[in-house]
Amino acid sequence: MVKKDKSVIYWLLSGCILLFIMVTVGGITRLTNSGLSMTDWHLVTDTFPPMSEEKWQAAFDEYKKFPEYQKINIHNDFQLDDYKFIYFWEWFHRFIGRIIGLVFIIPFVYFLIKKRIDKATLKKCFVLLFMGGFQGFLGWFMVKSGLIDNPDVSHFRLALHLTFAFITFAYTLWVALDLIYPERNEVIISLKKLARITLVFLIIQIIYGGFVAGLNAGLIHNHWPLMSDGQFFHESIKLEYDSWLLRFTEGKSGVQFVHRTMAYVVVGLILFLYFKSKKYSLSTQQKNGLNALVILVFLQFGLGVFTLLYAVPLWLGLTHQIMAFFLLSAMTYTLHRLSK
Repeated sequence: MVKKDKSVIYWLLSGCILLFIMVTVGGITRLTNSGLSMTDWHLVTDTFPPMSEEKWQAAFDEYKKFPEYQKINIHNDFQLDDYKFIYFWEWFHRFIGRIIGLVFIIPFVYFLIKKRIDKATLKKCFVLLFMGGFQGFLGWFMVKSGLIDNPDVSHFRLALHLTFAFITFAYTLWVALDLIYPERNEVIISLKKLARITLVFLIIQIIYGGFVAGLNAGLIHNHWPLMSDGQFFHESIKLEYDSWLLRFTEGKSGVQFVHRTMAYVVVGLILFLYFKSKKYSLSTQQKNGLNALVILVFLQFGLGVFTLLYAVPLWLGLTHQIMAFFLLSAMTYTLHRLSK
């Protein structure tokens, strides 16, 4: 690590931490059904919550115009105090997004002026700048889908918003790792290719995690290892849609089947990568990354099983999402050490 790069590295890692916090708060927002509480988006005026009872009431009255209140909460004796609770989580989620923007842009301008960023890193930072802005757009694009007719957001848009946040985090970490480890390891092509394939399947699993969350598909078939009624492939999958594509992208049973089955694939690929690596002489960094992958994937698998068995209680659902973040971090680190 070059000494002049330390401040840039700390800046990038602080961005990783903030992205982790934002996704965690986003998970709470989703699990508490708070995501549709703010029915509009303004860059400045909703930076802070309403500061008076009159403004709270005005915000609540605006919320009452939309499907979530009219089709669901109106029947649940939903009062202003209930609204304040869900408003807080959505507001906090957006507030962290603003903080991330400031934490990225202000130091970035400073580093540019001081010429602390080399050309290669500068290009990557511009990519990160675009990714951050696009993620903000995806957030509003997702929320908008739940403000028209359906009192819930599109599970496709939710998965896109969630997955892109994970990818943005992984890329930020990758850029930081490029600066932390300027030296190059001996690259073992077969391990590098296998690690890339494993990452692809992990991303697919994260996408389907978004589908499961968006469709509330974790609330059905709360059995393991079989779905229910002693069936590995539950008969309800065929009943949901005529199209196989729709069965596995929009049907609750089909989406859950893919997510729970893909978990075995991810575990298998990581174990295959781990045992295949034993044939080679690896650096300590490479070994540490692979060891972390194995530990984390089994923890994540176990959390997934219990989250399903207990029908997604908030703390388990959130822990499962957080562990996915750690697993992706370990996967990114391992691939970086096997690629550079």
